[in-house]
Amino acid sequence: ARESSMAAAPPLLLVDGSSYLFRAFHALPDLRTLDGFPTGAIRGVIGMLRKLAADYEGSPVAVVFDASGPTFRNEMYAEYKANRPRMADDLRVQIEPIFQIVRAMGWPLLSEAGVEADDVIGTLAAEATRSQRRVVISTGDKDMAQLVSEHVTLVNTMPRRPSASAADAAELDRDGVVAKYGVPPERIVDYLALMGDSVDNIPGVPKVGPKTAAKWLDKYGSLDGVIANADAVKGKIGENLRASVEQLPLSRQLTTIRCDVELAVGVADLVPTEPDVEKLRDYFARYEFKPWLEELGGATETVALAPVDVQVVTTLDALEGWLARARAAGKLTLNLETDGARFMDYRPIGMALGIEAGEAAYVPFAHDDVGAPPQIAWQEFLRAARGMLEDAGVVKTGQDLKMMQNVLHRDGVELAGGCNDTMLESYVLDSVGARRHHLDDVAGKYLGVEAPSYEAIAGKGAKRLPLNAIAVEVAADYAGRRADLATALHDALRPKLEATGDLAAVYDEIDAPLAGVLSRMECRGALVDRNLLGEQSLGLAERIEELAQSAFRAADQEFNLGSTKQLQEILYDELKLPVLKKTQKGQRSTEESVLLELAADGHELPQLILDHRSLTKLKSTYTDALPLEINPRTGRIHTSYNQAVAATGRLSSADPNLQNIPIRTAEGRRVRQAFVAPPGKILIAADYSQIELRIMAHLSGDDGLLRAFEHGDDIHRATSAEIFGVHQDDVTDEQRRSAKAVNFGLIYGMSSFGLGKQLGVPRRVAQGYIDRYFERYPGVRVYMDEIRAQAHADGFVETVFGRRLYLPEISARYAARRQAAERAAINAPMQGTAADIVKRAMLAVDEFTRNTNLDAAMIMQVHDELVLEVAASDVEAVIPEIRERMRNAAQLAVDLVVDIGTGDNWDEAH
Repeated sequence: ARESSMAAAPPLLLVDGSSYLFRAFHALPDLRTLDGFPTGAIRGVIGMLRKLAADYEGSPVAVVFDASGPTFRNEMYAEYKANRPRMADDLRVQIEPIFQIVRAMGWPLLSEAGVEADDVIGTLAAEATRSQRRVVISTGDKDMAQLVSEHVTLVNTMPRRPSASAADAAELDRDGVVAKYGVPPERIVDYLALMGDSVDNIPGVPKVGPKTAAKWLDKYGSLDGVIANADAVKGKIGENLRASVEQLPLSRQLTTIRCDVELAVGVADLVPTEPDVEKLRDYFARYEFKPWLEELGGATETVALAPVDVQVVTTLDALEGWLARARAAGKLTLNLETDGARFMDYRPIGMALGIEAGEAAYVPFAHDDVGAPPQIAWQEFLRAARGMLEDAGVVKTGQDLKMMQNVLHRDGVELAGGCNDTMLESYVLDSVGARRHHLDDVAGKYLGVEAPSYEAIAGKGAKRLPLNAIAVEVAADYAGRRADLATALHDALRPKLEATGDLAAVYDEIDAPLAGVLSRMECRGALVDRNLLGEQSLGLAERIEELAQSAFRAADQEFNLGSTKQLQEILYDELKLPVLKKTQKGQRSTEESVLLELAADGHELPQLILDHRSLTKLKSTYTDALPLEINPRTGRIHTSYNQAVAATGRLSSADPNLQNIPIRTAEGRRVRQAFVAPPGKILIAADYSQIELRIMAHLSGDDGLLRAFEHGDDIHRATSAEIFGVHQDDVTDEQRRSAKAVNFGLIYGMSSFGLGKQLGVPRRVAQGYIDRYFERYPGVRVYMDEIRAQAHADGFVETVFGRRLYLPEISARYAARRQAAERAAINAPMQGTAADIVKRAMLAVDEFTRNTNLDAAMIMQVHDELVLEVAASDVEAVIPEIRERMRNAAQLAVDLVVDIGTGDNWDEAH
C-alpha cells in the first residue's frame, strides 16, 4: 500500500541548475539592468523554475548546482575538464543572485563538494526509485539519460533551439531515450564513452559521433563488446577505435553518474517552504523583472502616469488656438507619430502638442480606421504651423527631435527654438546609465513612471496594428501622454545637467545644435554609383570563388567554408594545426585572431579562409547591400547618425553603417570609389591627422610628445627613434610600424601580451618597447596613473570640454571587469575629446556653408573625417575655410592638423 501511495504521489522534481545556468547565459540576449548589471542567466534560470513550479505543483523538489573546486573525477583523470575556459565574469556575477532568488522561492538548493550536480541528482533519484516514487529530472544534459528507468523521466524546459516544439519539452522515458539517441538508458554510458566529450575533455574514439556509436552498440551489445570486436571494424574509423581501446574504460568511468553519494539530506527533506515574498519583491525590483514583480502584487519601482487631458484637433480653427497658446507661452512639446521603415519614407500619422503639464492636443493626419473623423492634411498642418515651428522664440521639447526635423526638412520646414531633446539630455547626463535612452528607459530611470506602450494599443506579432488603423481617440491618448511625459522628463533632466559639472554646456553648445546639422546631412544624402557597385560585386564574386577553389586545394577536399565544424575538423584533425584557443563552450576556435596567428606561422589555408571571409563580408555588407539602400526618389543613400549610442560621445551611423567601410584594403577602397560627386561638383574629404595622439600630448603635457608635434615630426618615426635609440633618418619601416603600434596601443590600454601578439614578437620584447616608451615619455605614464586614480575616486572621467563617462565597473570585484574600466578611463578622455572636437568642427563648417554664397555642403561624417560636396568652381575658395574652422574647433597645447583632399569620388578625395 505504501508503494502504491508513493507511486501516486506527485513526482520528485530534481532540477539540474548548472545545466540551465550556462544554457540561459549563452541562449538569451545580453539583458542588463539600467545600470548595466547582466541579468540574462538570472532571467532564464528563474523563468524555467517558475514554469516548473506551475507544471509540477505540490512536488518535493531540489535545485542542484555544481560546487566549486575539483571532484573525484579530477582525481581519476587530471585532464578532466582541463580545457574548459574560465567562466565569463558576466555569468559569474549572476550565480549568487540566482541562489538568493531560489532560496527566497522556498526551494531547497543543493551543492555538494567533491562531486557534480549529476551525482547528487543520481543519488536522490536512486533513493526515490527504491521507494518506487516517480522522479522527473529537469535538465538539458544528455548524460542524464543514463538515469532514465521505469520510475525516472527527463524533461527539458529550456531547449537549445529557439524554434523547439512542445515535444522538445515533453518528458523523456525509456522509449524516448531510444528514439532520441538510438540506445537504451543502460547503454548511454557506453554511448558517451565512445563519443567522448571535447568540452569536458573526456577521451573518446576520434571521428565517432552519435550514429556510429549507436550502430556499434546495436551490433556488439555493449562497450565491452565493441572493444572485443575492435579488429572487425574496417577502415580509418577502425584504426581510431583500436588506438582508443585502452582509454575507453576510463572514459566510461568518467561519464558514469554516481548514485551513492553520502548526502546530508534525503528525499523526505526536499519539501518547498513558503516563498519569502518581501525578498522576492526586492530581488525582482533590483534586477528589473517588472512582470514578475507585478504578479506579486507589490509596489514596483514605477508608478502610473498622472491623467492627461488630450484634445483631438480636427479643424484648423482649433489648431490655431493651440498654436496661439504656444506662441504666448514661448514653448511647445512635440511628438510626431509616423509609419514607414526609414526616415526618408516616414509618413506622418499624427502630431501630439503639449504646452502645460496634464494636457495635450492630438492632430490626426492619416488615420483610416472605421469611424475616423475628418482630419487636417499634413500639408495643411505645415502651412498653419510653419511660423511657429520655425520661430526661435518658441522653445521646442521632445524625444528624439532629429527624427522630427528630418520629416519637416523634407517639406522645407526648419525646426528652430533651442530644442530640448530628452533623449540627448539623458545621453549627455549619463551615456551608459540607460540602455538606449529611449523614452521608456529614461522615464523609468528618472521619473519612476512607465511610459505608455505601443503594444498596449496595437497588439503584438502578426496581429500588431499600424498606427493609422488604430482609433483616433486611442492613438491620441497614447501620443498625448508620451508628449506630456517628455515635458516632465525635460523638467527633471535639465536641472541635473546644470548641477553636474559642465554638462549643460556640453548639451547646449555641442549635442543639441548638432542634431540640426545631422538632420540636414541625413536628408541631403550621398550620391552612389549603382552600376559601379554592381561591377564590384561581380568582381568580388569571381575572386571569392577563386579563393574557395584555392582553399579546397589546400585542404585536399571540398568543404563548406562557412561551416565552423567542418573547418575545425580540417584545420585541427586533418592538417594537425595547433589549437591556439577554445571557445567558451570548449570548441576549437576558428575566429579571426586565431586564423591570423596560424597564417603568420606560414599556414596557407587559414590565410585563404581569412581572405574569403573578408571579401564575402565586403560583398554582402556593401557592394550587394548598398544599391538596395539607394532612395528611389532622391537617387542617394541616406544614413542615420546616432547621437546617443557610443558611450564616449562618438557618432555612429546605421541603415547603412558608413563608419565601417574598410580603408586598408584595395577592395574596401573600391567601395568608397562608388560614392561619387554629381556633375559639376567635387568631393572634399577633410580628416584630422593623429588627433587622439595630439590629445594625449595635450592631456599628459609630456615634453617629448609636445616637442615632436611642435616640430612637425612624423610622430611614429619620432617615437621609433626614442624607443630604438636611433636617429629619425635611420628608422626602418619595421621600426616605425612597431612604434605606431605602441603609440595607438597604449591609448587603448594594450598590454605587453596584446602588443607582442600584434607585432609578432615575444611578450618580453613588447614589454621592452613599452618600458622604453615610458622612459622617453614619462608624462604619459604619470597621466595614465593619475587618470586611473581619479576614475577610482570619482567614478567617472571627463573630456577636455567636460563630457563625462561614468565607469560603474571601476571598482568591480572581478579583475577583468575592473581592468577593462581602467582601460576605458585612459582612453575615454582622448576618444571623447576627439568626438567633441569633430562635433564642434561640424557645427562651425555647417554654419559656414549655410551662410556663404559658395556652393558647399557636408554629406558625410566618418570617424575623424568630414566629407563635403562642393561646386567645382568653389573648391579652391572652400578648402581654406574648412581647414581654418576645423583647426579652431579646439585650442590644445599642440596644433590640430587637417589633411584635405579632393576628387570625383570619396576614395580619390581621401
